[in-house]
Amino acid sequence: MNYRDALSYIYHFTDYEKRGFAAYAPEFYSLDRVRRLLALLGDPQDAFQAIHIAGTKGKGSTAALAESMLRAAGYRTGLYTSPHLHSYRERIQVGGELISEGDVARLIHELRPVAEQIPDITTFEVMTAMAFGWFAEQAVDWAVLEVGLGGRLDATNVISPALAVITSISLDHMLILGDTIHQIAQEKAGIIKEGVPVVSAPQPDEALAVIEAVCQERAAPLTLVGRDWTWQAGRSDLDGQHFAIMSQSEVLDDLWMPLLGRHQLVNATTAVAALRALPGQAGTLPPSAIRAGLHDVVWPGRLEILNRSPLVVVDSAHNGDSAEKLMAALEEHLDFQRLILVLGASPDHATPEMLTALLAEASAGTATQSHHPRAAEPTWLRERAAELGFHLDCSESVSEALEWALAGAGPDDLVLCTGSVFVAAEARLAWFEREGIELPPLDPA
Repeated sequence: MNYRDALSYIYHFTDYEKRGFAAYAPEFYSLDRVRRLLALLGDPQDAFQAIHIAGTKGKGSTAALAESMLRAAGYRTGLYTSPHLHSYRERIQVGGELISEGDVARLIHELRPVAEQIPDITTFEVMTAMAFGWFAEQAVDWAVLEVGLGGRLDATNVISPALAVITSISLDHMLILGDTIHQIAQEKAGIIKEGVPVVSAPQPDEALAVIEAVCQERAAPLTLVGRDWTWQAGRSDLDGQHFAIMSQSEVLDDLWMPLLGRHQLVNATTAVAALRALPGQAGTLPPSAIRAGLHDVVWPGRLEILNRSPLVVVDSAHNGDSAEKLMAALEEHLDFQRLILVLGASPDHATPEMLTALLAEASAGTATQSHHPRAAEPTWLRERAAELGFHLDCSESVSEALEWALAGAGPDDLVLCTGSVFVAAEARLAWFEREGIELPPLDPA
């Protein structure tokens, strides 16, 4: 089995990321299947300590920040995130390095006869088991695990973590997780375990009430960012931002990271608060490791500046809340004349809130479609925009949309490519190919 064969095998199972997520119910998302699979593999998830991160937005950034700081402190780290930008291998990293193609092929070859003993196993469940197996084989000290969807029924929720983290909760995946903040928060709070400490980012009152109630019910100590840990923004430029993080007992000043936006200050504070809540020596990371980890974090596709004249930015914002935070960050950190928008999204994410947040400030824009099977047709997006009083042109591909935007951009303008992680990824590739920049690792077509 080679890498291409392994990917084909992984994706031949039920893949909710590509076909659309089913109702969040045990008949579709079964922890029993994952537990059986892991038991047959020798329960690799018991071989390492874990930080488990759920939330609507910010969980990937928080995971990347936490992993980077642990690695800077000398720990052998694992990082499990989803979705990926360019290669499946991005989802499973050890020590900051992507899992190799050869190891993916070998692990799937070994896992295959076991997975075939479990009816109805899904793509994400197989991915998760493989990640846990790789982390155990690589003898990681700490694994930072991002929830795929929700929390309560997510395949990652079979672990016994040292800490649970809940990042910002907002309305997203409403047809699956519920159409109120309360319902969505209940699913996210499903990662909270009996007696296991919890760190939460600032939350809407309705979400916080749920988290506090579940923590009290399960005797889980709660640390709340915005109350127990706070932050102070400093100067910033196009390369990154300076800031400070503090609690009642500690001040960490002169911090810097390459991630822009106030929301990333919240994510960084949440990551630091999470590390300080860890048991044992990990909870006493030296400030030098925190500074180095924040400084060196790599998390592309999030307010990533590809060019400066004109400004070319890619971002993975895909709901109303993240679109509003993106626009606030652009206003705070970037100086530009006109905003030219390249927009692609799935139908369930192209809400009036998301479209209005992005289109209200745009001087011109084009709807486009990524190669993802759930991406909306450009004409459909144009119609949704028109219903809100905005005009969009149409482009058949992200690369074509980027060329359209660049052709109309002056040196002081901003070209923004956003609406989904897949649009951000394809815009990155189109820019790299256009400029002759070395491409990142890619999967076979």
